Amino acid sequence: MRLFWELTKLSFQRQLTYRAALLAGLATNLFFGILRASVLVALYGTRTEVAGLSIRDAITYTALTQGIIAYLSIFGWYDLMNSIASGEVAADLLKPLSYFRFWLAQDLGRALVAFFLRGVTIMLLYRLIYDITLPHGIEQGLALTASLCLSWFVSFAWRFLVNLAAFWTPNAKGVGRFAFGIAWVLSGFFMPLRFFPAWFITLCNFTPFPSMVNTNIEIYLGLLTGAALWQALASQIFWAVGLTLLCQAILRSGVRHLVVQGG
Repeated sequence: MRLFWELTKLSFQRQLTYRAALLAGLATNLFFGILRASVLVALYGTRTEVAGLSIRDAITYTALTQGIIAYLSIFGWYDLMNSIASGEVAADLLKPLSYFRFWLAQDLGRALVAFFLRGVTIMLLYRLIYDITLPHGIEQGLALTASLCLSWFVSFAWRFLVNLAAFWTPNAKGVGRFAFGIAWVLSGFFMPLRFFPAWFITLCNFTPFPSMVNTNIEIYLGLLTGAALWQALASQIFWAVGLTLLCQAILRSGVRHLVVQGG
């Protein structure tokens, strides 16, 4: 475990060196968040509530989704894919840490920086502009904390799985763009899932994507309580475990096909 946390620490420190990129990303996320909020306000028109979401909740939704873009790296992550293409994977596989945990540690350091310097900051800036919804109660706060941690893990496992495509094709980024694009829609990132027809929501719930974004949103807004809350957290755990096992199986198959410099 010590090596895992040391790698996390190094990744955290490395992310902090890119201050200009952090500021640029923060400004971009805030701009598009305000733009999305304005679109939703226009769509609501004179209505005060749609599908159980008030206009205040809808604006808060845009703040939340913009705040976790970098934390979940939902727009794409190709670091592992690039390491396979360059041959660095050969050295990574020899490290005294499993390949999955090696990348997990690095992504954890990245995610922590993104969460505090971009996610939390965006929420605070939103608070200065809009009257957004705030979580209340210890139970909701603990559930939200657990959900955010699990959503990151599910997101990482999905991104890891997608990146493993590089073991079989030199054009794995095409696979990645398609896979990440699906996640944007089915996770509830582009639009709250409650706005969609019941059959589409059911379809989404058969995938891991709502566990990345939608669960966080509904817990934060207080839309999930009691048994529904525990069911949502259980679903996140299920997908975290299931995707991890799938990653391990695909990774073993990929390593057997690996050829580095003709070796």
